[in-house]
Amino acid sequence: MAIESIIDVLEQLQAAHEDMLVLGEQKKEAVVANKVETLIALINQESKLAKKIELIEQQRLQAVHQFLEERGIKSKLNLTISELMRLVFDTAEKKKLLQAQTSLTDVLQKVKFLNEANQQLIKQSLSYIDFFIETMSFHSESEATYQNPSEKPYGMARSGLFDTRA
Repeated sequence: MAIESIIDVLEQLQAAHEDMLVLGEQKKEAVVANKVETLIALINQESKLAKKIELIEQQRLQAVHQFLEERGIKSKLNLTISELMRLVFDTAEKKKLLQAQTSLTDVLQKVKFLNEANQQLIKQSLSYIDFFIETMSFHSESEATYQNPSEKPYGMARSGLFDTRA
């Protein structure tokens, strides 16, 4: 029956998102440890896993359409699991579908929170880099003391180590 194939695909989605969760934890460690090469490798793995998830999602859509056809519904709508549950009348199948939905939702929430935490870590890293560059390009201390304007050399003095003019 098609409901088992839907549940199977949902379990595949859950497993793939659990893999994404593992990669997210590894990314978090790489950001904290400032391991750029590791981070790049993890992002590449994550990209491949996202493509795999996309394929599994297409399988889910096909399984839902097959289920609808078995029920005599000729619709190509993209139904959510909650909407699909209204069409399942067997209590055991409904329970399995609800359990698969709950498990997948829990994993997706964990992935979402981990991604938000990683995003904050990256923002903090960029903020630190900006601060570091600003301190490196700060005016020299000799400009902080008084100097007679008539004794100042003509032209603009460089403000720091980095010359931003093109």
